[in-house]
Amino acid sequence: MRVSNKRVATRSAAVAARTTLTTLTAAVGSAGLAAAYANPGLLAEVDQHAAGVRDSLDGDRRPLTVAALAGYAEGLRGAAVEHGWTPPAEPSDWSEPDWVLTRLLAVCLLARGLDPRHLA
Repeated sequence: MRVSNKRVATRSAAVAARTTLTTLTAAVGSAGLAAAYANPGLLAEVDQHAAGVRDSLDGDRRPLTVAALAGYAEGLRGAAVEHGWTPPAEPSDWSEPDWVLTRLLAVCLLARGLDPRHLA
């Protein structure tokens, strides 16, 4: 009897997507969202970016998923690095974050809104 590889591949992809969002949250989201909740101007900017991410992923017509947000974050980070962006080596200064960090922070904000069972 053969076991289909499709289920294994799907499970591995789901684990990879959750790992991407967990890693992003640890690197950017926790400190960034704390800073945003303390700074209404930053929070407004992150909200605007979240709307842009949601629009890019057609989130008004279909629910956002872990896979969609993880793929978006990986694609954004990859494109930014190709164009010379380097992730901060130290904790970020959230008083004036660059566009890429703000966009990644928006992904973290959207991920917080997902069903927690999908992130476990």
